[in-house]
Amino acid sequence: MRRLLLRFSAAAAVGGAVVALFPQVAGAQSVTDPVEVLGTQVNLLWVVIGAAMVIFMQAGFAMVETGFCRAKHAAHVVSTNFAVFGLGFVAFFAVGFPLAFGSFSAPTIGLDNPVGGALVGSGDWTFLHQGGWFLSGQSAATGGAALFGLFLYMVAFMDTTATIPTGSMAERWKWGSFCVWGLFCGAFYYPLFAAWTWGGGWLAQSWHSMHLGAGYADFAGSGVVHAVGGVAALAGAIVLGPRIGKFVDGKPQAIPGHHIPMAMLGTFILLFGWFGFNAASTLAATDIQFATVAANTAIAAAFGAVASIGWITRRTGKPDPAMMVNGMLAGLVAITAPCAFVAPWAAAVIGAIAGVLVIESVFFVERTLHLDDPVGAISVHGVCGLFGVLSVGIFANGSYGAGWNGSDVSGVKGLIAGDVGQFGAQLLGCVVLCTVIFGISYAFFKLQDRFTSGGIRSSREDEQLGLDVPEMGVTGYPEFGRQSHI
Repeated sequence: MRRLLLRFSAAAAVGGAVVALFPQVAGAQSVTDPVEVLGTQVNLLWVVIGAAMVIFMQAGFAMVETGFCRAKHAAHVVSTNFAVFGLGFVAFFAVGFPLAFGSFSAPTIGLDNPVGGALVGSGDWTFLHQGGWFLSGQSAATGGAALFGLFLYMVAFMDTTATIPTGSMAERWKWGSFCVWGLFCGAFYYPLFAAWTWGGGWLAQSWHSMHLGAGYADFAGSGVVHAVGGVAALAGAIVLGPRIGKFVDGKPQAIPGHHIPMAMLGTFILLFGWFGFNAASTLAATDIQFATVAANTAIAAAFGAVASIGWITRRTGKPDPAMMVNGMLAGLVAITAPCAFVAPWAAAVIGAIAGVLVIESVFFVERTLHLDDPVGAISVHGVCGLFGVLSVGIFANGSYGAGWNGSDVSGVKGLIAGDVGQFGAQLLGCVVLCTVIFGISYAFFKLQDRFTSGGIRSSREDEQLGLDVPEMGVTGYPEFGRQSHI
């Protein structure tokens, strides 16, 4: 993801007929060059297609989480994944988008000027933005299609963050309490860190205020999306506590999911959508770096999967399908931040490390922290998201990212290219994620649990029966009956 960076420039001319077919892009008020007009419109189409691919990832998340959970909770788990899209979308449409991106402009798609300004803070220390509430007012008139396309892309990213805790909190989260989370995430939780980074806020500007490389750099969201969701998943799991029967005498017990093939199919859907997640974050089809991004994404996914297969086989003697899935997802999460800034060999290294890291993290979360995460969301998105953020500061080679965050750098450079400052910016982002952002999510769940009648966890009886009938009024698999109390 980028802030105001590249304008389209063309090396070839096109016929005058283009002017008639594409007279002007809304928001690019003075554009008359037909090549530039066409490039802007192609870029906007690229962003909308990318948004659709990211939104389709919700199907993948729903299948992975439902497959990893028990049949008696299937309707409840898949419904949380379905409903969080609408809940988060509504809140982001109303207030979240302006708070995060009110000072954002993207000339590559025709949004030449920011739609608003700072709401809290200013300059290097902007914390929240304003402009375009409900996508209305002057911002809609001046931004037009470009603004709406940008919103669609950004709301897809927010939705990914919102859905991550539905995995770590599955099988024991009250429906009503979940709904409040969806609204909170879209309206404030996700927009806060997004404003500080992608929105051009204080972390993005740390290149100027703290002389840290090009400032916090996160191309497609290892931190802004995945780690933000991952620390919320951790906070929610702490507040809820483990599922009934997960720990016996302090030892974790296996609670197998009911449909591994569903989870694996969901993972392939996520892999497909991730190309929209990462490659379209150029915000420009005319920026051919998207090909490097796409290749790095696939490389990290493959190496993550293979590394996890080898590592879990070494650890347990069997190539656990669930760990295969999480290994591929770990590679995808980890490469999301550095995908535009690293060489293919580095993408392979990042994916392989993530494939091992996620397995060790799952064991640590269960065996040492005694936390119950049915799908491994804390490890996949939280731990590997943080690793992805740091990977920018380690592996970025300086070949891409000139002027990133408005800085004067010729390219984003990590430790291998001799820039200690960039690693400092990435480390600062990780510290903020693990303290401030985690603290906000923990406070939210803790306060919600305190002031919700009966707390945010389902009753023991409902959990044992399965949340489908008590919470949703239907069963995911009616032919299974209601006799299971596993």
